Amino acid sequence: MKILIIGSQGFIGSHCVAFFESKGFDVFQADVDASTCKNYYKMDRQNSDYSMPFQENQYDVCVNASGSAHVGFSFEKPSKDFELNVVNVQKILVAIRDYNSNCKFINFSSAAVYGNPQFLPITENSVCKPLSPYGFHKLQSELLLTEYSKFFGLKTCSLRVFSAYGPGLKKQLFWDLYQKALVGNEILLFGSGSETRDFIYIDDLVQIIDLVIHNSPFQGTIYNVANQEEITIAEAAQVFVNEFSPEKKVVFNGEVKQGDPNNWLATIDAVSQMGYLKTISLGEGIKKYVKWLRELK
Repeated sequence: MKILIIGSQGFIGSHCVAFFESKGFDVFQADVDASTCKNYYKMDRQNSDYSMPFQENQYDVCVNASGSAHVGFSFEKPSKDFELNVVNVQKILVAIRDYNSNCKFINFSSAAVYGNPQFLPITENSVCKPLSPYGFHKLQSELLLTEYSKFFGLKTCSLRVFSAYGPGLKKQLFWDLYQKALVGNEILLFGSGSETRDFIYIDDLVQIIDLVIHNSPFQGTIYNVANQEEITIAEAAQVFVNEFSPEKKVVFNGEVKQGDPNNWLATIDAVSQMGYLKTISLGEGIKKYVKWLRELK
């Protein structure tokens, strides 16, 4: 099976490359930085054109792991976030329509589309009320996948990823904890600590991608990607600190960070019916992440 990973040097993309190569896929890559990797396309950072990869090869699957995944950035530079998360997705869809219409296309959306849900757990049919430009842009990208499935017959699906983490991630909660633990004995975080997230380790996320490739109808389909486990930020932070630097103390400032939701807990019936089973607990995942962090020094 031939697969194209766009954003192949990023957090999720690099893990996809390693996984699908290990499964014997014929893996092609595309990203904005130079690389000596075989079957690699360097994309223009300012004005991406996705035609060439699809003109030169016929893929069975394309996974788009590119774009911005930073809520704060979307407030600072909403136009750039829109370009990365909406415009580029549309460009990829056009390239697939024009040159490789049988290619299955998987795009990463986000749980940010839900905002603060009225009810828990969150199903794929829950009302979407994003709290940030990032969340709105991810929702717009989903609509594009529905549009190109309905009107052009493309095989598309969106993955609403909740709180993914693992080696290679240099943002969000655990990276923030790491950075602050290096410079002081007290680690100050936003919020009260009672906020909740549904964490998923990167290896389990990639397992879901593989299951979706082989089982989804690809009709603009949407899937929650999580573990159906509600864990408080305070608990998750303490698991990290206990593993990385037990003498540190986590303190919460009580302030709500712009764009941050209060509570997340996903239903994952759709991917569970495909055969998804969690393989890495939060404690095990944090051990693996901390091991990677120590190797950065």
